[in-house]
Amino acid sequence: MNIKALGLNIKAERNRKNLTQPELAELIDMSTNSICSIEQGKQIPNAITIYMIAKVLDIDINELYKGIE
Repeated sequence: MNIKALGLNIKAERNRKNLTQPELAELIDMSTNSICSIEQGKQIPNAITIYMIAKVLDIDINELYKGIE
């Protein structure tokens, strides 16, 4: 899986919802540093984190994997 592309998709969806990294982090009970690392492709989010991000962003989880082979 292309972790960098996943991070960019998360960032794009977060920006579409006008959320900052700290706001998203608070909503899913993570640190801002973790969100930053995920968006930069430096940290691999587990399935629960991906589910929580999709839920908070009110999108289908598949949207986060859009364009990833």
